[in-house]
Amino acid sequence: MSAPPVIDLPIEDERLERDISSGLAAVEKLLRSAVETEDAFVTEASKHLIEAGGKRFRTLMVLLAAQFGDPSAPGIVPGAVVIELTHLGSLYHDDVMDEALVRRGSPSANARWDNTVAILTGDYLFAQASDLLADLGPQLIRIQSQTFSRLVQGQIRETLGPRPGEDPVTHYLDVLADKTGSLIAASGRFGALLSGAPADVDERLSRACEAIGVAWQLGDDLLDVASSSSESGKTPGTDLREGVHTLPMLYVLAAEGDSRLKELLSGPVAEADVEETLTLLRAHPAMEQARAELGAWVDRARLDLSALPDIPAKHALLALCDYVLERTG
Repeated sequence: MSAPPVIDLPIEDERLERDISSGLAAVEKLLRSAVETEDAFVTEASKHLIEAGGKRFRTLMVLLAAQFGDPSAPGIVPGAVVIELTHLGSLYHDDVMDEALVRRGSPSANARWDNTVAILTGDYLFAQASDLLADLGPQLIRIQSQTFSRLVQGQIRETLGPRPGEDPVTHYLDVLADKTGSLIAASGRFGALLSGAPADVDERLSRACEAIGVAWQLGDDLLDVASSSSESGKTPGTDLREGVHTLPMLYVLAAEGDSRLKELLSGPVAEADVEETLTLLRAHPAMEQARAELGAWVDRARLDLSALPDIPAKHALLALCDYVLERTG
């Protein structure tokens, strides 16, 4: 079974490209078999998002990180599947909390079945991840548990919003680091540790991957405002319609003036007002502020990556930094 499409990351080294392609295919095979059970319905529900596709971004990070040790080490593919199952399980739960109807271009599990099925399916994926993880050793189990703790804490903080006196921008970036960055950081650590990479490489990859994860999400924030449907494949203004305040909007709300735009951003934006809101946002200095913040996170990643051994995987990760920055224009 071939691996699903990933981001269009140019890999110039032929051996690295072969390693990544074969690794993605192996992860895909184990990912699907890991959720199969004698209960046909549980299998169907568990494969729902797997078959809907996705970038397998976290798998890619595990496989690239493994290049700094022995990329053929036996725990790397199961480790990548643990990361993917954790990510997928969190998506089932996220869609219930967000009352989402669509995920990856298909009906969400809660829309296709109901909230109870979606929640229990997410729990099942977490259980399957734990089963695989048990064979990878106590160090990896501890990293996974700490990562899962951050994921949950990030979701709680996002749900509750900033505390009185807390800066909304700082709160938002902290939530992104916990909800998105932490699992991508764990991807880098899993790849490094399971391949036997040196300890300093493990630490640098963890920090760099977390920064890349935050930058990626900030890029999504910008694309939701700046891109057209034809460019991104998504409907712009989704966050506006849902009343979600992403970084550009938080910068607007913290600035002086702009009363009309602030009025529009005071809650979910009505469909009739989306185009006006997008036009005002695209012209606002908040967009450049958000791009600068994205650039700062990319620079953090590059700083750690620059100190890694000079192998093709390092250059692929640096190219990924360029991609994260350039995808928002």
